[in-house]
Amino acid sequence: MKNVKELDKKYICGIQQIGVGVKNFHEAWKWYIPNFGMDIRMFEERAMAEYMLPYTNNKPLERHACLAINLQGGGGFEIWQHTQHTPTAPSFDLQIGDLGIFAGKIKSPDVKAAYEHLSKTSTLLTEITKDPSGRDNFYIMDPFNNTWQIVEEGSMFMKKYKKPTGGSYGAVIGTSNPEKAMKLYSDILGYDKVVYDKEGSFPDLKGIPGGEGKFRRVLLQHSEARKGPFSKLFGPTEIELVMTLGRMPKKIYQDRLWGDLGFIHLCFDILGMKTLKEECETKGFPFTVDSDIHPSGKPFDMGVAAGHFSYIEDPDGTLIEFVETHKIPVSKRMGWYIDLWKRKDVTASLPERILKMVRFMKVNPAKLQG
Repeated sequence: MKNVKELDKKYICGIQQIGVGVKNFHEAWKWYIPNFGMDIRMFEERAMAEYMLPYTNNKPLERHACLAINLQGGGGFEIWQHTQHTPTAPSFDLQIGDLGIFAGKIKSPDVKAAYEHLSKTSTLLTEITKDPSGRDNFYIMDPFNNTWQIVEEGSMFMKKYKKPTGGSYGAVIGTSNPEKAMKLYSDILGYDKVVYDKEGSFPDLKGIPGGEGKFRRVLLQHSEARKGPFSKLFGPTEIELVMTLGRMPKKIYQDRLWGDLGFIHLCFDILGMKTLKEECETKGFPFTVDSDIHPSGKPFDMGVAAGHFSYIEDPDGTLIEFVETHKIPVSKRMGWYIDLWKRKDVTASLPERILKMVRFMKVNPAKLQG
């Protein structure tokens, strides 16, 4: 039995969320609820981003954010809006292979149903095609200029909801050197299975900005099932590294602030933050932000939740967040919380009946302000 305070190794439990910077918090969430099923509010708050000074011109900035999830499983969205700074878009038109998170991956048990559903509300970039591994997939652009890949994946949590998609399944990340990137994504984050590693032009990318070019694509998955309290909810995930061939890629977040428009970071739920910090430093990916180290020395407060977070950068500067959750609300209305530090074995998944209780935190988009 392992208490979180006694862990002598790190555990990557799954993708907790992908950060999405938007201009209008409520407008974006109202779209993500019916279209991607992100209707469970794990938290929502207005607060100062005091720890992110390396990425906010050394000034704390206020933001309005929520963590929303889909009960069919997968990671959530951290929908994020600056409230003291006008968020900016890239100064250039993004193309696949540019450095950073180019697209979020969304899993779907029925890609054809998802295509029909999303064709009514979003811009279709491609038809349903086969990726190099033979899976059905397609790409869309949402109303906020974010690109999403909908991927065939049958692992679902609460299947009775019968939504056309689950939640976040990973990301398409532009890299200048896949081998260097894999030292992080494979060696540290556990994506040890290379599904494909191919170069050339790809029919499934045609229609995506820049997709007519030539690329090296490396699809990474994890061979072992993830452990941890929320592992059944998160399910399996994947990372696709894309290196453009024949043009110089641009850095997606060049000269912009953390939290500006687009995909901000990819966040992993983890256990064993101290051990992870030591491993990251040893392998050349030191923490750039650590909530144990506040600029003014005060402790980190997640409001109704509690935990520890940190950030690192991949070799091209893409932000990866780690969150070790210590306490979560299961039902604010009923005043129910789970203190993960008190569980006998924190590496074990929470019982499904407990995980399913977050259904009481469902949001009605019609009641969102704004």
